[in-house]
Amino acid sequence: MSIEQRENLEAILRQSAFPVDSDVSEQRRLLRELLTAQPLPADVTVTAAALGGVPTAEVTVDGIEPRNVVLYFHAGVYVMGDAFLAADLASQVGRRTHAKVISVDYRLAPEHPYPAAVDDAFAAYEALLQDGTAPSDIAFAGESAGGGLAVATLVNARDHELPLPAATFVMSPYADLTLAGTTMETKREADPLMSREALQSRVTDYTQGQDAALGLISPIFADLSGLPPLIVQAGSHEVLLDDAVRLARQAATADVEVTLDITPGVPHVFQAYYPILDEAAAALDRAGQLLSAHLAGAERLIA
Repeated sequence: MSIEQRENLEAILRQSAFPVDSDVSEQRRLLRELLTAQPLPADVTVTAAALGGVPTAEVTVDGIEPRNVVLYFHAGVYVMGDAFLAADLASQVGRRTHAKVISVDYRLAPEHPYPAAVDDAFAAYEALLQDGTAPSDIAFAGESAGGGLAVATLVNARDHELPLPAATFVMSPYADLTLAGTTMETKREADPLMSREALQSRVTDYTQGQDAALGLISPIFADLSGLPPLIVQAGSHEVLLDDAVRLARQAATADVEVTLDITPGVPHVFQAYYPILDEAAAALDRAGQLLSAHLAGAERLIA
């Protein structure tokens, strides 16, 4: 893969890294600016909808007959981003799994702290099941905080005795809001985007007095037994690398089928840069093949 591509991407990201001392409204503005700079692919359509009273963005790709549904959870450390801004990366998952993607527009902190995001994610999944979609036809996917939220939603759904989706794909999951991962320090120079300081200032926006080690806030501490297959991807140049590694270890220890896929030399949610980074498209291809196999396998088991 191209060293030049990785170096160019790192230079771009270092220029656009969020100032640690900026407030939530400024960070929301900067993220919107970053994510809207690249137009959506011409064959992608995004439509406003709702599930269980929760706003969503339905993402479809022209020419692909949806066989499955991906319930998608966006990034933004629980305080920024939205379902529509995530449509580009979400569409790449849908494209590779022949799925309609439903991106969940969960409520954000600090206006709506925990458990608002968890409640919205659960309500959307429960409504999808009530609408008649078979769990074997559903996969979860999420990036960063959305990756943590996807796993928390699995735990929450299991604890409420809902049938679980066929599989879950998480990219650079933000799974430990206690920020205890060793790579918070060992990767701080390598990570062009994130730092413990930048994350810490947003943790309290979300937790607001709740223990950050609660399983539905930081699924790294949850009981993961009984969950469906988990695909975890991360880059080696990110402070959240240890979140991905520990989440995969916790899942494996709980007898969950897990695939841990680490790409060297790339940053947080590197898959989003698929137009300019070969490793990103390759990682999405690998995840798409695994997700498709799990969805097909779940259908066979039901049949």
